[in-house]
Amino acid sequence: MVARQLDEQLAARFAVGRRLRVLDVGMGEGRQALRLARLGHQVTGVESDPALVAAAEEALAREPEGIRERFRPVVGDGHETGVHFLPGSFDVVLCHGVLMRVESPDALLAGLGRMLAPGGLLSLLVRNAEALALCAGLAGDWRGALDAFGAESGPEAPVRADRLAPLTAALAGIGAPLERWYGVRVLSGRASDGPVPVDEAEFQALLAAEERAGRTDPYRSVAALMHLCGVRG
Repeated sequence: MVARQLDEQLAARFAVGRRLRVLDVGMGEGRQALRLARLGHQVTGVESDPALVAAAEEALAREPEGIRERFRPVVGDGHETGVHFLPGSFDVVLCHGVLMRVESPDALLAGLGRMLAPGGLLSLLVRNAEALALCAGLAGDWRGALDAFGAESGPEAPVRADRLAPLTAALAGIGAPLERWYGVRVLSGRASDGPVPVDEAEFQALLAAEERAGRTDPYRSVAALMHLCGVRG
C-alpha cells in the first residue's frame, strides 16, 4: 500500500521517465529501495543494522547488472546523513518505520530535509498515536485502551507514535511542508483480524478497500500507520 501511495506522489511531481536520486533511510532489507532501483532510479539505502544491509546486498546480488549499478546499500545511521551526503543531493528521501524508534525525531527530520533538492519529496511512514486506543480495544484489551488515550506508545509494541498536527508543524519547520498524507492499515492488520485472503479477487478487494479508506476521512485518522509526504519549497 505504501508503494502505491509513493508511486502516486512520484507520478504527480516528476516527469515520466525521469531517473530520480533516492535516499532510503532505515531501508531494512532494502525491499522498497530495490523496487525503486528496478524502476530505473538511482538509490542509496542507509541502514544501521549490518545484518539487514547484508540481506539487502544478498538480494541485490541476484539482480541484473543494470539494477546492481543503481542501488548502493550503506551501513550508517540516519542522523549522519550530513556526514555522507551534500545538502540537496536527493530528489526523494524515504524514512519509513524509523521515527517510531527515535526518542526525539527533530534532529533526524532536519537532516532529512537538508538532503532534499528543491521540489524534492520526503516520504515518512510513522505509527499513528491516535490509533493506539483503537488497536488495544479491537484486541479486547480494555485497560490498555484506557491507558492509550493521549499516550505516545502502546503496550503491545512499546515504540513511539506520532500525531498529525505536530508532524505537520515539523515538516513546515524543515522547509518541506506537508503536501499529502494517507492512512495505512486502516481496515486490515488489526489484532482481531483473520488471515490475509488467499483468493486473488478477495485480496484485490482488500487492497481497494484499504486504498479508499487510506485517503478518506474519518477513516484514515485512525489508521495504524500514517504515510506523510512533504515537498521541499
